[in-house]
Formats: sequence, C-alpha cells, structure tokens
Amino acid sequence: MRPSRRMAPVIAAITLLMALPYDAASQTLAEDRPEPFGSTCRTRITGSEAVAYCHNPYVPVDRVRLHIECDRWWDIDSDSPPQEAFPAMTVRLTGRCWKEIRSVWVSHER
Repeated sequence: MRPSRRMAPVIAAITLLMALPYDAASQTLAEDRPEPFGSTCRTRITGSEAVAYCHNPYVPVDRVRLHIECDRWWDIDSDSPPQEAFPAMTVRLTGRCWKEIRSVWVSHER
C-alpha cells in the first residue's frame, strides 16, 4: 500500500522533528527567553497623597521606588527610598506633595 501524495509533507515534517536531539532543541528555546522580571504595581492618588502597591510574582528580587511629580512649581518632587519586593511579596510605597500631584510612577531595578 502506497501513502497518498497529501501525506508526504506530513511524513517529512515528522521525520525531521524526530531527527533533532531533544536536549538541543529545548536548550535553544530556554536560552532565547529572558528570565521574567518586574513587579506589577497599582498606583492611587488621593488629594495630595500617592500610594503604590507592587506585587512581585517572579523569583528575582525587584527594588521598587515611587516617584512623585508635584503640580505646583514651588512644591518639591519626591522619590521614595528603594524597597525590595521579594518573590511572592507585596510592598506598599507612599509619598505626598503639599498641594496637587501631577503624576506618579514606579521604577524597577534588579
């Protein structure tokens, strides 16, 4: 019994996949992907106060900082000290301006 012509490409593809060594194929894929990093952060502004909650779901420690830009020219912008978010940990960052807040963001560092 002869295989049909439609099955020839499928058989060729399966043969090529089986010819690759498993270790080489899996190692190449693992080296191409960077290790996941970075906490997921939620920020909230209430009046002149800002709060950020950062949760680190990954293994590497993430040093997070809250940055606050105040709206008034005479109000001093502020940066919180770095706080380490260990794996599976949630940290709370706070800061404030004297008056209104223009923007807040969180920076991440390995």
